Amino acid sequence: MKEDEARFSLMLNSLFKTLSENGFRTHFFALAVACIALVGCASAPDPKDVEAVAEYQEINDPGEPTMRAIFAFNQALDKALVKPVTVTYRNITSQKFRAKAHNFLNNLRSPVIFFNDVLQGEFERAITTLLRFLVNSTAGILGFNDVAADLGFEFHDEDFGQTLAIWNMPEGPYLMLPVLGPSNPRDAVGRVVDFFIDPLNMWANNNNHDWVVPTHTALKVIDFRALHYDTLEDLERSSLDYYAAIRSLYRQRRTDKINNGQADPSKSIPSISEFQEVEPAPSHSEKISKAN
Repeated sequence: MKEDEARFSLMLNSLFKTLSENGFRTHFFALAVACIALVGCASAPDPKDVEAVAEYQEINDPGEPTMRAIFAFNQALDKALVKPVTVTYRNITSQKFRAKAHNFLNNLRSPVIFFNDVLQGEFERAITTLLRFLVNSTAGILGFNDVAADLGFEFHDEDFGQTLAIWNMPEGPYLMLPVLGPSNPRDAVGRVVDFFIDPLNMWANNNNHDWVVPTHTALKVIDFRALHYDTLEDLERSSLDYYAAIRSLYRQRRTDKINNGQADPSKSIPSISEFQEVEPAPSHSEKISKAN
């Protein structure tokens, strides 16, 4: 555990030094602070209590008191701002409109997905991502229509957190990032890398369009919340411990993504993708790409 933490510390320091030289100190500092927020965490159980130690290590959430406090803040923010906006968005728009908006956001993410496909050595998937981007950006009218899926090029998502996992980087302890939600050191680093390799962010930064990044982020948040609104509401109502439920769901979902929807051969449990809700198949112009 200490060796993994040391590796992550060195990685974070290196990234922070590099990015700060390019004028991005504030953005990275927020994630860096979150990743080292495990100072002053919950005490480990008595080493003599074998069962308690095993459970503590399996949960791998040494900063749980701090993480729960951040989770409470995120929940308050969600109830005060994100949820009301999402409810309004769902009420004033049709499923067809939301499908097209979702497809558009997926298309914008294509360069980041392609980059990670290549880094993972998934060259066939990289070609699929490239073809999807070209087809949907043209015939699909900037990606609002998922024409590529109709041609057999299905959407898949990749990020640098998954790439690090493929490179056998351990995930580290569970984190709850302010505003950003569930994560771990590996995925937090991946989020930072994805941010800086995204051509949209590069273009916005180089042309002083400061409104682009926060607007894009807000749209993704509302899109995600709208897409999973019913699932999250049901989970919160039915969970005895919503924090623990989100932690478990996040880890299952990340494992599923890392394995490209395939069941982890080291586990006996089914892939989470087998339990995803099945929605009525939309028409060609309404098709929703499978996303986060």
